[in-house]
Amino acid sequence: MNKLDSQLVTDALLAEGFELTGNPEEADVILFNTCSVRKHAEDRVFSNVGALKHLKRRRPEVVIGIIGCMAQRAAGEIKRRLPHVDIICGPQDLPALPRLITGHSGDSATVVATEGSEIWPERMRDTRISPASTFVSAMRGCNRFCSYCIVPYVRGRTRSRMLEDIVREAGELVAGGAREITLLGQDVNAYKDEKGRRLWDVLGELAGIEGLGRLWFVTSHPATVERQLFEMMAEHPVIAPYLHLPAQSGSNRVLEAMKRGYTRSRYLEIIKEARAIVPGIEIASDFIVGFPGETDRDFHMTVDLFWRAKFQNCFVFKYSPRPGARSAKMDDDVPVEKKKERNAILLSIQKEIMEERHKELEGAKFEVLVRGVSKRDASKLTGRTRTNRIVVFEGGESLAGRFVEVAVDSSTPLTLFGHIAGEPY
Repeated sequence: MNKLDSQLVTDALLAEGFELTGNPEEADVILFNTCSVRKHAEDRVFSNVGALKHLKRRRPEVVIGIIGCMAQRAAGEIKRRLPHVDIICGPQDLPALPRLITGHSGDSATVVATEGSEIWPERMRDTRISPASTFVSAMRGCNRFCSYCIVPYVRGRTRSRMLEDIVREAGELVAGGAREITLLGQDVNAYKDEKGRRLWDVLGELAGIEGLGRLWFVTSHPATVERQLFEMMAEHPVIAPYLHLPAQSGSNRVLEAMKRGYTRSRYLEIIKEARAIVPGIEIASDFIVGFPGETDRDFHMTVDLFWRAKFQNCFVFKYSPRPGARSAKMDDDVPVEKKKERNAILLSIQKEIMEERHKELEGAKFEVLVRGVSKRDASKLTGRTRTNRIVVFEGGESLAGRFVEVAVDSSTPLTLFGHIAGEPY
């Protein structure tokens, strides 16, 4: 979601005549798109933006902006701690950003836009030239109000786009060169437009776009998953057999305190149903350890869920209270060291599961969409399988954006390594 917002902001400024530069010393405008889901992310913003105060002294005409969720949540704190910041703009007011920048007088006054009064136009980028892998927003905001989460407060309530608008934009992106599209929503399963069309209706329409090689959707909330979604995935092979389904905890008591709206047994039922209907589907998940009141027994229930589910991948986070969320009023009573210990245990289990499963895949062949040059080894390419596994292999940069068949030779818990075993397409 943040990547898409950054893309839309960039495209809007390019349309105003701005150009991108990789050198802050040359920039007229420096923007930080921020996240407030975890405290660590906000701490990094304060550190990185704080380091620009010397640049601002040397070049007071430079416009420095903080945009996104942190701007919405902590505008007052930003003004107090970072007085050299010129513009603070929440995610619901990003369409106003070009106007705020071009209209900025250059004095020390801070412009704050966090009212959420505007909406994005259809698409500001030139869809005739699209990256091979791109994002399309199906909806924005969330109505779930999980007790630890501030998304509904900073991104607003659920707002679904009309199915026809989504399909038109996706079709233009594919015509411009996109090979895969990721459909985005904070609670994408809750999608419902003004005509009552649901997520599976959107997926079915998108799957029919000629030239689209792969279709993803994120993020799925367990409380809003329905069987029709899996049936649509099984019907259309272009829809990647991959489901990002955050569990957050394996304890019913903690899930209730989190206001998640489902039980561990219901979560396991969803996984079982998905695997029964969609051939080869892989499940990824998120977990929070150290939520207020989480006991050793609660954590052991989470460990048990880990082993039962056998996730393809997992993101594990140590709980930190977010000002404004309901859980911020709870006693953060799990010691930091205990949180670190539980975090390490879950990551160790996930590493063991992935190592075993990747070993089983050695010798197999997979369709891979080449994303580009590997960040860790510039002599190799990297891509993703239909179940979102990372694959690294030798090949020329000209293969970026194309599909290739890769045979797996070796593996680590995070990555498959192989060689090209067929002609690119």
